[in-house]
Amino acid sequence: MPDISPLEHEQILELISRRRPGHGLPAEFYHDDLVYRAELTRIWQRGWLFAGHTCQIPEPGDYFTLEIGSDPLVVVRDDEGTVHAMHNVCRHRGTVLCTSESGHIGRFICPYHQWTYARDGSLQSCRGMQDDLDRDSLALHRAHVEVLEGLIFLSVAEDPPDFDPAAALIGPASRPQGFEQARVAKVVDYDVAANWKIVWENNRECYHCNVNHPQYIRANFDHYNADDTPAQVQAAIDNASQRSQKKWAASGLAVTHTQTGMTSFPGCDSEGWFSANRTPLADGYFSETMDGRQVAPLMGDYTDPDVGTLRMRTMPNFWHHSSCDHGVSTRLLPAGPGRTRIQVTWLVADHAEEGRDYQLDELMPFWQLTSEQDWTICESVQRGVGSSRYTPGPFSTFKEYNVDALVNWYLEQMSSRP
Repeated sequence: MPDISPLEHEQILELISRRRPGHGLPAEFYHDDLVYRAELTRIWQRGWLFAGHTCQIPEPGDYFTLEIGSDPLVVVRDDEGTVHAMHNVCRHRGTVLCTSESGHIGRFICPYHQWTYARDGSLQSCRGMQDDLDRDSLALHRAHVEVLEGLIFLSVAEDPPDFDPAAALIGPASRPQGFEQARVAKVVDYDVAANWKIVWENNRECYHCNVNHPQYIRANFDHYNADDTPAQVQAAIDNASQRSQKKWAASGLAVTHTQTGMTSFPGCDSEGWFSANRTPLADGYFSETMDGRQVAPLMGDYTDPDVGTLRMRTMPNFWHHSSCDHGVSTRLLPAGPGRTRIQVTWLVADHAEEGRDYQLDELMPFWQLTSEQDWTICESVQRGVGSSRYTPGPFSTFKEYNVDALVNWYLEQMSSRP
């Protein structure tokens, strides 16, 4: 998609100027087509995006597809085991090659004129074409790929940002979880009738958790904030952090978030788009399950279920929660100003078998319930910001500091010149 024009950029800057500091965004940012087009080129086509997990494509020829705005892509493992991401579009007349969400291919064969591509995207056959055709120049367009401890990130930018700082933080944090030796237990896809920013705004605060997520607040400490943390709760957090630090040090695990309230994220500097931390769970909880029990075999390097919870986030489309026995990844993709495609994936150890080692009705409810509660809230907000009487309200400095940080990060990206 071409970038917006200089005149349209000035319109975006005028909208940005209307936002009051410490308040939400004007309504146009949630339903205006120009804003959405600018987001695709300024955010989604410039940075790194979480695509999926290597365990989704364990064998050569395995693939999955995704769409970033109007860009269909395919992620595939080639004959040598290398993971590629390519634009899922034939170089002849533009036909989409893979129409299934996932599958296995020997070669990519265009259903229109049968142009054929190898698993690495190189053009193998284009029968009926002239002999002097430069086939090397007609390989599938590639996206940049980084594979990090079983996590697949891609970028469609010509010159993406440096990925190394993110790898330096997320790699060591995620390595003990063993994502490279994981399997997919379940994938659930959602088509949420809300702007992708509304989904993120909901994720970045727990102001709403006490009423809307009773299962979450029983398991976690981060719904407390400076204005509502009783002394006994702060003492419990301090004790849990100190106890965990001593116990986890022997296994190379560090407590990296010990305060009440959510970890600060995102930031406006060059490394503000990624974050990872480990934090203790509430007393009696070993996993983010409905009753805190471990319900599947330990993942990765873990030898003890008391490993707290690993949290990872990358703007603009990924957050993840892991416990000792499973991980849950959430991937966002924009599908229009008022629509977001969300995929939630549950991971377990690769040797775990459903029915023998875990039951989905024990593994899934905690995050399935929490996610679906949030999607309902987000759809209600999307309807509300379309009201003629909507005006952006102020953020709580105690409980919505991360929403303010998210809005500031977003406006920083949108202010950049075409």
